[in-house]
Amino acid sequence: MLINCVVYEDGTKLADIPVSEISEHILLPNCFVWVALQDATPHELDELQKEFGLHPLAVEDARHGHQRPKVEEYGASLFVVLHLLESSGATEPLARLGELNVFVGRNYVVSVRNRSQRGFVDVRARCEREPTLLRNGPGFVLYALMDAVVDRYFPVIEAFEVELEKIEQQIFTQGSARASIRRLYELKQRLTVLKHAIAPLLEGAAKLHGGRVPQICASSQEYFRDVVDHLGRINASIDAIRDTIATAIQVNLSMVTIEDAEVVKRLASWASLFAVCTAFAGIWGMNFETMPELKWRYGYLAALTLIAGTCGYLYYRFRKAGWL
Repeated sequence: MLINCVVYEDGTKLADIPVSEISEHILLPNCFVWVALQDATPHELDELQKEFGLHPLAVEDARHGHQRPKVEEYGASLFVVLHLLESSGATEPLARLGELNVFVGRNYVVSVRNRSQRGFVDVRARCEREPTLLRNGPGFVLYALMDAVVDRYFPVIEAFEVELEKIEQQIFTQGSARASIRRLYELKQRLTVLKHAIAPLLEGAAKLHGGRVPQICASSQEYFRDVVDHLGRINASIDAIRDTIATAIQVNLSMVTIEDAEVVKRLASWASLFAVCTAFAGIWGMNFETMPELKWRYGYLAALTLIAGTCGYLYYRFRKAGWL
């Protein structure tokens, strides 16, 4: 679905135009066209491919979707894939996963948003408020889109940190170790999704500043360096959270072992008490003729007193040792 198609001249919006008039405007000096689509149909992609001469491999990637984040050069044009992540709060730090495909050439920008309802109207408004920077052309528009996507990763990271803090607070709560381990593994799985969105993009974005930079991005290198810096911070935060999760899992496993050991100690203590009773009962239950206690008037009472006293002493010792 076409969101908008706008032509800019010297950093200023010239007009909204239909797709059929694109070829007329991209021939004008100091002009470029910015087309935005959502969940584009194959027909729309084919039409734009003809208008701008998009590379067929890049168009095929955009058509099929589910691509790895990347920055690819096709001659004088660029094709960029970004993952769109959205957070719905600490209870679900990673709620949605969409994709943004961006085609960038000397006189055009085509952004195709898939599986995401949150658009980039604010990005277009920002660019139009800064005509001096927009005069740098499609390279600055690419930066603005990448910067907006990367900025949306920060709330996701914060949501991960909040949930991890809540889990850490429950680690030493009696009986919560197994539930905490399950939550930690789920958190680690969602964090891996974010890692897969960040790490390849960090590698690709590094190509856009310093060294041999595509001509489209040459005038905006310092801005892409800022994007790389943000990606580096997010990547470092992900690694720190993963290390904390690994440590928390080990602590939880230790807590499970300790809880199991406590149960074993209680069972062993009670087994010892019943073993004493069984031993005494077994001895006096043999019914040998020569056993003096068999003819004693107070033998039964004495036997029960001895058993109770011994068990009571053992119970006291086990309680004092912390086994019961």
